[in-house]
Amino acid sequence: MPHLTSPHEATRTRVRDRLARAVLPHADTWERQGYIAPDGWRALGGHGLLELAHDGADFLHSAVFLEELGRTGYAGIRAGIGVHAYMATSYLRMFGTAEQRETLLSATCRGERIAALAISEAGAGTDLRHLLTRAEPAGDDGYRVNGQKCYVANGSQAGFYVTLVKTRETSHDRGLTGVSLLVIDADAPGVTRTAQPMTGWRSADVCRVDFDDVLVPADRLVGRRDLALMHLMKGLDFERLVAGLLAVGGVGHCLELLNRFVREHQVKDVPLASHQAVRHRVAELNSDLALIRTYAYHAAWLHSIGSLDTHTASVLKLKATELAVTAAQTCVQYHGARGYLDDATASRLYRDAMAGTIAAGASELLRDMIFETH
Repeated sequence: MPHLTSPHEATRTRVRDRLARAVLPHADTWERQGYIAPDGWRALGGHGLLELAHDGADFLHSAVFLEELGRTGYAGIRAGIGVHAYMATSYLRMFGTAEQRETLLSATCRGERIAALAISEAGAGTDLRHLLTRAEPAGDDGYRVNGQKCYVANGSQAGFYVTLVKTRETSHDRGLTGVSLLVIDADAPGVTRTAQPMTGWRSADVCRVDFDDVLVPADRLVGRRDLALMHLMKGLDFERLVAGLLAVGGVGHCLELLNRFVREHQVKDVPLASHQAVRHRVAELNSDLALIRTYAYHAAWLHSIGSLDTHTASVLKLKATELAVTAAQTCVQYHGARGYLDDATASRLYRDAMAGTIAAGASELLRDMIFETH
């Protein structure tokens, strides 16, 4: 694999072993209860899996971790960890003050305080111009926040939310302007969270979060007031890189299951793989994964040298998550009725794969962005 050396492969071996101990024995329980348990977060932190590099040359070790996290086969778990360890905390690492990083990030690295990202709203997902959550000045005390966020991963277990809010009134035709990022404590008076059970990503702890006159101190502003659009543009490219790497690992897990099944399962006393159409279909999926996986590590390398661009991040996220759907659909189809059972692994993979084409930028939006940035 380009850009990976023996130390990276050593990281892969170490990470795979630690995920096997910290995640896999508890994954089905977390799926049933709808969230990663607190002791699970602490175990991940204790294994050093929540403090890997966000940038620089060491990010390639993070890329290996993200692929292996996806390879566990539980997309809800990978989404929760990805949001906590990379997506939400990336804004603090890139744009936060030294005090914010010191007080918040050390606890997230230990798994003692869970991070969530509160961006989307019922009427403002792909198009954030219609954002309704507002932060009004509250004198020297900071801001008073009112509004509602939807589809927040880690919602019920979060210790804080990195939240996108309107801090200045602007007209819709001026695009996404007058917005800021605030860190809002989950236990602040006026914060309530309500579960939003999803078809897939069941352990991602997806919630609606309501803010009712929530007082947020002035020192919880992340980056520049009214100019969060600049932060979002950089943050979303990173988010799509992370989502793409996770999806690559997920496809790898799915195809491992599929390759094994078509060789072992027999129809009319011969393996399913004895049929040319089956062999060719699986070969095509394996080939697509090889190409996209190489592209994923190229994108990770670009990020490590500070050169990741919107086009590359969008291509990776689009192709990896779309392949995940195709692979999972094929896996269900070849498993037959047993693959469509609610508790079947193939069924879970398909439910989970569909969410990947929506979160962090729907496929339709990414296609537009790819066209515009070509």
